[in-house]
Amino acid sequence: MTRIPIDPDSIRALAAVLMETGLTEIEIADKDSRIRVVRGGAPAAAAVAAPATVVVAAPAPAAPAPAENASHPGAIVSPMVGVAYLSPEPGSPHFVSVGQQVSAGQTLLLIEAMKTFNQIKATKSGTVTRILVENSSPVEYGEALMIVE
Repeated sequence: MTRIPIDPDSIRALAAVLMETGLTEIEIADKDSRIRVVRGGAPAAAAVAAPATVVVAAPAPAAPAPAENASHPGAIVSPMVGVAYLSPEPGSPHFVSVGQQVSAGQTLLLIEAMKTFNQIKATKSGTVTRILVENSSPVEYGEALMIVE
């Protein structure tokens, strides 16, 4: 049986990747061995569940109050689950930036859902005060995307 060497520095690096990307778990498998790193609210712990299996729980980062942003009167919320794009194509300027004046009906960003790019438009005229999503980031239904005041 081959074994994946258990290197504490490698496990720490995988836990750092979880924190940076927002993923909840990473698993590496090789024949009968596997290493699984899981992020959760529990303190860090290691357990052996099978030969050469290590489970590590990394602390979850404190999340901003998304419900607070979604209830803001100037919030532009996602009408669907998908991936948000702040520009029309890679390498081109963003549709809008913080501090920019926008008019009702102006395209603010795109959400890709089921290989279709959907334009998300301003519901009112105003100034973009906050952009709450990053380019190419997944978004949920009802999630606040931007604040226009």
